[in-house]
Amino acid sequence: MRSIHRLFAGVLACALTVQLLHAEGLPELGDVASNELSLATERKIGQQIMDEIRWREPSYLDDPDVENYLNQLGERLVAMSDDPGMGFQFFAINDLSINAFAMPGGFIGVHVGLLLAVQTESELAGVLAHEVSHVTQRHIARQIFQSKKLSMASMVAMGLSLLAARSSPQGAMAAISTTQAGAIAAQLAYSRDFEREADRLGFDILRRAGYDVRGMSGFFARLQQSTRQYENNATAYLRTHPLSGERMSDMQNREQPVAYRQVADSQDFQLVRARVRALQGRPSDAVREFETFLRDRKYSSEAGTRYGLAVAFARNRDWAAAEQELAAVRRLKVSSAMVDRQLAEIKTGRGEKEAGLTLYREAMVRYPRNLAVLYGYGNTLIGDRQFAAALKFADDQLQIYPLDVHFYKFRADSYAGLGRRSQHHLALAELTALKGQTAGAIEQLQLAQQAGDANFYEMSMIDGRLREMKKRQIEEMKERRN
Repeated sequence: MRSIHRLFAGVLACALTVQLLHAEGLPELGDVASNELSLATERKIGQQIMDEIRWREPSYLDDPDVENYLNQLGERLVAMSDDPGMGFQFFAINDLSINAFAMPGGFIGVHVGLLLAVQTESELAGVLAHEVSHVTQRHIARQIFQSKKLSMASMVAMGLSLLAARSSPQGAMAAISTTQAGAIAAQLAYSRDFEREADRLGFDILRRAGYDVRGMSGFFARLQQSTRQYENNATAYLRTHPLSGERMSDMQNREQPVAYRQVADSQDFQLVRARVRALQGRPSDAVREFETFLRDRKYSSEAGTRYGLAVAFARNRDWAAAEQELAAVRRLKVSSAMVDRQLAEIKTGRGEKEAGLTLYREAMVRYPRNLAVLYGYGNTLIGDRQFAAALKFADDQLQIYPLDVHFYKFRADSYAGLGRRSQHHLALAELTALKGQTAGAIEQLQLAQQAGDANFYEMSMIDGRLREMKKRQIEEMKERRN
């Protein structure tokens, strides 16, 4: 994560020198933040920060299985929140520190260290419910908006600086000291009132979603206890989410009237934790680690451990051993899109592409909205040079997921394979625009104009999109100037 710390520290150094240092304090807890910063603006700020992370940050974990699991869990929680229609996105950061953070507009990041540290799915759900509540109550918006004179660029920079504090408080504080901006340091961690409010609402979300309500306080208490052994070495999460004795008492008091009931972890919870562990370090080391777990029977889930070993074998390109472990997982009566997708990937890796495609098709029937399965199928079609089929698949999926860059990538690759240059560049333009790179989209549209193989209808579409992108570029320049 060193690069993300450098990125945020640099942006923070710039952000904290702007005029917001002289602005009034944050709105009171009872104020309506939407009167100060619209939801649309907050979402735009969050999307720009998310673009920086997703497309430029190496520690962003681009693993559709992990991201799909986090979003399934997140959607279950958000459905029970005060604002279920707000629209959230959950993503993973490949960092072993224990942390999670919320960004403007409903983007919530989860360090893989948190996935490995929690002992139950209810504990993980408790942390995410807390972060969801920070978003629905507009806590991040209140921290960002301090002056009506701030430009969009300044607010994005401030959002990045807050994220820096969430991700690396020490790095953020160092940046603050170099910019003579100590006056704002106290606002980089959530206030006590914000934390209590997120605790209360997070507890209600957890209860309504059917998880063990003791998961939240249990994990926080264990986290606090583990850090007491190391002076001045609290986890990143506790540094940015101060955990007082009063907060712990409040959480425990809310739990007392609720009858205890055991809530079983989902299979996917066990699988995703094993997957995250198997993706760490060298493949050969991961193989040895999981083989040791199995040999010594040091696991809470045999299926999860064998699945993790299969992932490690696949990383090591030992396809036969990986397939053998997945067969053992299936004998344990485990049914999961993660297992099916991994087996299809193994078949493809062994050169059995038609067998892999068949497994993907079967998985798409069982899990029609699982993006990891859909991405795997599209990638396999492209790899097998079935460009016409890949194009139809991409077009069909874009009817459902019109803002998904993966399907635009499949479309672009398909057109390239079919030799349709103008449509190839048009698809690349849409993909680039979705990444927030307007200048790059304009360049691709100009190449589409020059390709010479577009018919009248296609050229009209290209010309229209080019005008729209140029207009967007002018608006973005105005935002930066203002």
